[in-house]
Amino acid sequence: MRLFTPVDFGQAARDYAAHRQGFPASFFDRLAALGIGRGGQILLDLGTGTGTIAHGVAARGARVLALDVSRPMLAEARRLRPGSDTAYFHAGAERLPIRAASLDAVTAGQCWTWFDGPVVARECRRVLRPDGTLVVAHFDYLPVAGNAAARTEELLLRYNPTWPLAGLREHYPHWRPHLEGAGFRQIESFAYDETVLYERSAWRGRMRACNGVLALRDDARIRAFDADLAALLAAEFADPLVIPHRVSALLAHSHGI
Repeated sequence: MRLFTPVDFGQAARDYAAHRQGFPASFFDRLAALGIGRGGQILLDLGTGTGTIAHGVAARGARVLALDVSRPMLAEARRLRPGSDTAYFHAGAERLPIRAASLDAVTAGQCWTWFDGPVVARECRRVLRPDGTLVVAHFDYLPVAGNAAARTEELLLRYNPTWPLAGLREHYPHWRPHLEGAGFRQIESFAYDETVLYERSAWRGRMRACNGVLALRDDARIRAFDADLAALLAAEFADPLVIPHRVSALLAHSHGI
């Protein structure tokens, strides 16, 4: 079962592509050092969205299959990397159109929250080769008291008081049982912080593609939030905004099964 009700990121695909900064180069360097995403490997990227992980590992030589349930997001992924040999699939992660034991790695960036995690974990185990690895990762801004991210969330909570994903988030307690339940036994993690700079206009676009804003499900309310956010940022913060982010990942190795 899903922990949270999915939202339609496709309605904000252009903002997502233009303004949400994807996983940093250091993340792909970390994966490469662990033997993930190297040239000659076949990798499946679940919930690829605009392709931030798919494009990052493809640029390092891996052959990538990218999957998402949103056609608009897949269209943006193709637009951002024209001519790529990445193969895109419109499908859900709970029933993968991939034959068993055929992949070196599976990645799931910024999306496991929206899956039926136990079901997807079993599917990942099925499609991985005996020495394959599943990577479940997030790249989240950190709403530290008084910073632009925290002030933005305070405003958003006035529009969406029941938003369940506000604040500092620790994903591991939710994810690890999914992987263990699928039979993965050798599980490790890493996390580190990076600073990201945003112009105020870009931060507004990034927030228009935030799940808490999309959950408003009302164009007029989203426009009102955006206008209020513009006023807040202009009054309290100068460009560029300094937004701390956290990269975090769980890695489950099929050779530990």
